[in-house]
Amino acid sequence: MFGNPVVAGRTTAGAEGDVVVLLIGVRVNHFWAVHHWLPVQLAMVRMLRELRKDKSRGLLSAVLLTASPRTYYVVQYWESKEKLYGYAHAPDAFHRVAWAALNRKQRKGKARRHVGLWHETYVVPEGAYEAIYMDMPAFGLAAAHGQVAVERRGRSAKERFAHRRGVSA
Repeated sequence: MFGNPVVAGRTTAGAEGDVVVLLIGVRVNHFWAVHHWLPVQLAMVRMLRELRKDKSRGLLSAVLLTASPRTYYVVQYWESKEKLYGYAHAPDAFHRVAWAALNRKQRKGKARRHVGLWHETYVVPEGAYEAIYMDMPAFGLAAAHGQVAVERRGRSAKERFAHRRGVSA
């Protein structure tokens, strides 16, 4: 079997408390400038490998997605915004090395608009998210926080939104 096993029936994410989501991506502005965008994409792969290897950094789960042939992004779920900021600023993390290199290029005028970078970070308070999966392996929020029977959180989206830690739906 390839990947995570399919869980039969309806499930939801087992998240408790706030959820931290980082969307981070790259847009290839000029396909022919491979020497500009490929190192950026490889740096993202290296950072994900580093984060998966050291769970104490706080990355819970990540999934690579594509929005178009030009735009690729990663949806990341983090333990906390403090862990996310900690990784971003850690002197021993590859992120710091990659970001410093990009900043140097930009200061020297060598960033030529061949590749675009972006990120968005969300801290979603408890009660402001819900999820449902049907005949799915753990994915997205459920891959980050575990997959539970939908009945534990409510059969409707309204009930799942109302779920609070320690309070039955």
